[in-house]
Amino acid sequence: MHVVWWCTAESGVEKTRVTAYAHKTLREGHYEAEFKVPASFGPVGAVLVENEHHKEVFIKEIKLVTGGDSSTAVTFDCNSWVHSKFDNPEKRIFFTLKSYLPSDTPKGLEDLRKKDLQALRGDGHGERKVFERVYDYDVYNDLGDPDKNPAHQRPVLGGNKQYPYPRRCRTGRPRTKKDPETEMREGHNYVPRDEQFSEVKQLTFGATTLRSGLHALLPALRPLLINKKDLRFPHFPAIDDLFSDGIPLPAQTGFDAIRTVVPRMVKLVEDTTDHVLRFEVPEMIERDRFSWFKDEEFARQTIAGLNPLCIQLLTEFPIKSKLDPEVYGPAESAITKEILEKQMNGALTVEQALAAKRLFILDYHDVFLPYVHKVRELQDATLYASRTIFFLTDLGTLMPLAIELTRPKSPTRPQWKRAFTHGPDATDAWLWKLAKAHVLTHDTGYHQLVSHWLRTHCCVEPYIIAANRQLSRLHPVYRLLHPHFRYTMEINALAREALINADGIIEESFWPGKYAVELSSVAYGATWQFDTEALPNDLIKRGLAVRGEDGELELTIKDYPYAHDGLLVWDSIRQWASEYVNVYYKSDEAVAADPELRAFWDEVRNVGHGDKKDEPWWPVLDTRDSLVETLTTIMWVTSGHHSAVNFGQYHFAGYFPNRPTTIRKNMPVEEGGPGEEMEKFLKQPETTLLDMLPTQMQAIKVMTTLDILSSHSPDEEYMGEFAEPSWLAEPMVKAAFEKFGGRMKEIEGFIDECNNNLDLKNRCGAGIVPYELLKPFSKPGVTGRGIPSSISI
Repeated sequence: MHVVWWCTAESGVEKTRVTAYAHKTLREGHYEAEFKVPASFGPVGAVLVENEHHKEVFIKEIKLVTGGDSSTAVTFDCNSWVHSKFDNPEKRIFFTLKSYLPSDTPKGLEDLRKKDLQALRGDGHGERKVFERVYDYDVYNDLGDPDKNPAHQRPVLGGNKQYPYPRRCRTGRPRTKKDPETEMREGHNYVPRDEQFSEVKQLTFGATTLRSGLHALLPALRPLLINKKDLRFPHFPAIDDLFSDGIPLPAQTGFDAIRTVVPRMVKLVEDTTDHVLRFEVPEMIERDRFSWFKDEEFARQTIAGLNPLCIQLLTEFPIKSKLDPEVYGPAESAITKEILEKQMNGALTVEQALAAKRLFILDYHDVFLPYVHKVRELQDATLYASRTIFFLTDLGTLMPLAIELTRPKSPTRPQWKRAFTHGPDATDAWLWKLAKAHVLTHDTGYHQLVSHWLRTHCCVEPYIIAANRQLSRLHPVYRLLHPHFRYTMEINALAREALINADGIIEESFWPGKYAVELSSVAYGATWQFDTEALPNDLIKRGLAVRGEDGELELTIKDYPYAHDGLLVWDSIRQWASEYVNVYYKSDEAVAADPELRAFWDEVRNVGHGDKKDEPWWPVLDTRDSLVETLTTIMWVTSGHHSAVNFGQYHFAGYFPNRPTTIRKNMPVEEGGPGEEMEKFLKQPETTLLDMLPTQMQAIKVMTTLDILSSHSPDEEYMGEFAEPSWLAEPMVKAAFEKFGGRMKEIEGFIDECNNNLDLKNRCGAGIVPYELLKPFSKPGVTGRGIPSSISI
């Protein structure tokens, strides 16, 4: 190992470099080198490393000991793979722990600072190699595979007005033969070397799980399921059997491989050598196995479940679609004033309820209506547009009042729509349950594709690319954001490879099918704004909070667990970001004058999110306050927001009737007259519901995937738990982080108090799963709690 020490000389004259060869020592994993440094050399600010092995080497840190003991050591925090010089002759540059704004950079480091950034940007040409660390942009043109199957053709997302989208990491692979716009999918997706999973992460998730695990497990199970005459579950006890008896695994199944993927699920049957796939009982079913059937839980989960980001205050009535009635049919909603007032038992008029802010809506009407006919052309799938109205009771809970399902008009049929309520007779009561199932599948699809994938994974990747291209490793903002970007590019690459790709897990098991990611593009174009990704602004936008004259937020629904806990986390992150920024920027002018910061934000806006570059809501980073707000938003999305929509997936959706990923049958009353489906429904309504729910294979695939995606890795890094070495090297930053860590521990206690307060009925009560998704810390595994710093799964 060849090591070159670099001085931080303040003069413009470059000092002679000091070089040495590092050799392995008897201590495992340690290299040492001895060299002489002239007394006039000055402080060491950087080290250049050349790896003379033929394989890459991971360097955790480099310590320069200038005195007799380690107390004199200057530490260089590396945590990086260094390529072999035979792959690339350029030496790797590592900087000291001391952070510098560009204007404060010592003269001796200025050229190295620029050179390192240039190496990370690359030249935009050629296919990226595994050992490289180049960050560049591309559109989403690698989800389809038309050379393999013409049906796998998918539109390019990003770079065009029809399908706007954030950018992903460029891989440079060649284009397909059948479509010059589509990138080939041969081999694994490139991500810069230091973005790849650690060995611990690889063993507990990574390639073993998504690439090999699911692909090994599901084909092994398919013969067991396909050989059955009826692919749907014959009755609800058969669903319960997944958690009790399990599914016997065929003898040829690779038990060890499956046990690596889903160790909680593969059980050895007592006193035999047989193995079964037996799912863990989700907490919600463990507490109350009938909760999924109840209106109270249906409503509660809109503010304390897996997707608490979509409910809005209803502010206008009557409700009307904004879509073209010439194309889709009449704009007026089927939910009338009379229906709502009847469901409110005449206690309030609609006007009074609106004025009192007691009506709320889950609105999947205009976003889904254009896709209804497209989805209905897919095999074994259907879709409606939907609206659901809720009433805020005196107890602070929500009560569902009405559901509207709509099918747009077509060249051969007029528009069909109907409002469903929980009526007093058996038929209406069962139709209401079927309508709820449709709404739940809408919410599940929107959650996975928009609240989860788009708003966290997808929209964060441009921040990561821009930060690495434009912010030096010496920059304090880079060092603040760095732990929030850990593993995200790798998990996104895996998603493009096996989850959101053509015929991937999402397309096979969720109702949008081949339109899944396209639909997230439509949502991005219609709804995504950087400023409203900030939690307070999001709540205000949805009418779930107002800002008082004192600047404090007041929640419209006082007992709104996601908002209550989220604001505690948001405020803590904001205070940490503010104290950090004020250490390095002594004035607003210093923020406005920072060329690296300006280049970073310009690239986020104009390239990474280039399809929205002309929007007026983009913040301008010209003050410390605007910088703090922007950094807090990024840090919140990568931590609290992602945790709230990810780590409860198995708890809430592991019992799939609670959150079905697809509905396969229309409502039996759609055409309004008696028919075979209606007769079947009247005789056996439970059979109609089972016919609507996912098939056995779809359910098992989703349940297995959600168990994996809900799990914390043993090497997870939680918010406020681990400080970056550069933070510890600066006393004021170290003190600010310690306060931040203390606040996150206090939040754990506050949440526990709330979850044990019987007055807070949305988070405490008989059979209710306490809201713990925003509790900051967790042990490994599927726990339904814990806020990692980054989107790492």
